[in-house]
Amino acid sequence: MKLLIHGRNLDVTSALRDYTETKLSRAVNHFNGMVQEADVHLSVARNPRVPQQTAEVTLFASGTVIRAQERSENLYASIDMVAGKLARQLQRHKDRRQGHHNGHHHGHSAVAPEPEMMPMQGDLLNGRQPELPAPVVRRKYFAMPPMSVEDAIHQLQVIDHDFYLFRDKETNTLQVVYQRNHGGYGVIQARE
Repeated sequence: MKLLIHGRNLDVTSALRDYTETKLSRAVNHFNGMVQEADVHLSVARNPRVPQQTAEVTLFASGTVIRAQERSENLYASIDMVAGKLARQLQRHKDRRQGHHNGHHHGHSAVAPEPEMMPMQGDLLNGRQPELPAPVVRRKYFAMPPMSVEDAIHQLQVIDHDFYLFRDKETNTLQVVYQRNHGGYGVIQARE
């Protein structure tokens, strides 16, 4: 596995590099060479009053991108948590691939039942003023092979994002699948 480690607001020491490599190797070891490359971003918050240390990992596994991010007060703990999260996501991905290759298709629906609403407690803003981010911060370009909604939901689950843009294999149109706040998934399509 090719491993790239980047540091933001910190120097990536050899001890930190070795620890990260060991943890990620253990997390992906059981997946028979499925992971070709891992891109790791380790960062420390600039504000000393905010002890936030982040480990963000993007894996390229058998044509699929799997992403996880964890934050804590300790960078080593963040690395431990992100490695565990990646191992679980890889296992889900492997199980799903084996199910498809063996001809098994579970008849579960992509829409989960709505859970009971919980009452809101306290003010969400806590006296803070909302701020808008800068217009365009980053652009990304991806190949978009056509896929079903079920495949797009699987991709959404393994990249750990709020939404996933995909090309529908039936209509060849771009659509967005997202996880709803109250459970289940939604699909956004352009009206013709």
